[in-house]
Amino acid sequence: MSKRLVEELAYDAPLAAVAAMLADPAFREEVCERQRVLRHDVRVDSSGDVLEVRVEQVQDAAGVPSFAKKLIGDEITIVQEERWTGPEAGEVTMTIPGKPGDMRGTITLVERDGVTTETVDLTVKVSIPLVGGKVEGLVTEMLRKALRVEHKVGRDYLSR
Repeated sequence: MSKRLVEELAYDAPLAAVAAMLADPAFREEVCERQRVLRHDVRVDSSGDVLEVRVEQVQDAAGVPSFAKKLIGDEITIVQEERWTGPEAGEVTMTIPGKPGDMRGTITLVERDGVTTETVDLTVKVSIPLVGGKVEGLVTEMLRKALRVEHKVGRDYLSR
């Protein structure tokens, strides 16, 4: 089983500005800070037309249901890796090191009339017998909340 998450984030900015924002380590750092992660490490590397982004963050597991907390402990480490082969599209993989499961998908940018829509399309898969579906639902909602914070940070960033 798996769960799918599709989230559209609209920005009143041209595609080039949104792509530049997503490639800016300062933007990624600010997102981590606003998500109130305990610790984070952001790396952005570009080589030719390829942009690679790696964000490792450690979140507090407070508020996580007890059935999931037994599996993950007091902190959750999430590693997000993106590989962009152009400003319009990238592949994303998110893992929780040492835990069974991952989140994989794409990020696309489309501009229409000066508004750029970032579409994040992920499949969340957790391979734990009996509770995998529950954990997938929990992870999907956590990601949805994180993307909404990222969207707010992005709107603020682009308005400066």
